[in-house]
Amino acid sequence: MAIHPTAQVDASVRLADGVEIGPWSIVGPNVVLSEGVRVASHVVIQQDTTVGAGTTIHPFCVMGGDPQHGGYKGEPVALEIGAGNTIREHSTFNRGTPGDRKLTTIGDNCLFMTGAHIGHDCIVGSNVTFANNATLGGHVRVGDKVFLGGLAAVHQFGRVGQGAIVGGLSAVTRDIIPYGSAWGNHVRLHGLNLIGLKRKGYGKDAVRRLLAAYRDIFEAEGLFSERLDKAAEAYADLPEIQEIIAFIREDTRRPVALPEK
Repeated sequence: MAIHPTAQVDASVRLADGVEIGPWSIVGPNVVLSEGVRVASHVVIQQDTTVGAGTTIHPFCVMGGDPQHGGYKGEPVALEIGAGNTIREHSTFNRGTPGDRKLTTIGDNCLFMTGAHIGHDCIVGSNVTFANNATLGGHVRVGDKVFLGGLAAVHQFGRVGQGAIVGGLSAVTRDIIPYGSAWGNHVRLHGLNLIGLKRKGYGKDAVRRLLAAYRDIFEAEGLFSERLDKAAEAYADLPEIQEIIAFIREDTRRPVALPEK
């Protein structure tokens, strides 16, 4: 371990091998820093936070801050950050609230660029990228391999399905389907995340079928519920389409973003 003499580390903190804590950083009570975690200078890890192995936290971040919720009265709540994450300058991740999960959860191998914010009780998957100042309100769920553009903001209780891409400056007041491509103020769906699908190894034939299913769900004639039923049957062999349909049918607080007519 390498702890700078100006750092303040609470006696209850659990430090694994290879942890580094830079100058003027503060690590508060009930924090766990796993093997190889690097905390740069001027970082605050307030309390009740676990940081997974190999994660790097850059200067001026505040991790495990109190939830920004008017009803919070100091109850025990926590933040869990996974392994292999890169958290750039001025990012802020809040702990949960007693009225929900009491926990905010971040996956593995994510990149959070400067000024990223994750509100209380959020669930963020793995291999996610937040561009500069991307923001999540409380209770948001973000799937694996999601990309949020700079200054994009997801409304509280919103959902962004895995593999989706959200353009910069987007106000996300509606849920984004898995593998969707969405942008705008307020956000609208603009097709599938074709670049992301190709990068994940989907061939031309697979992409064509996914696009055909997308058109059958969002662009065909008839009631939306009927189109979902037909697509569920016609594309029973496509797990991605079944995932999209299940996402749409889930009973949540936010409507699903749709294409513009």
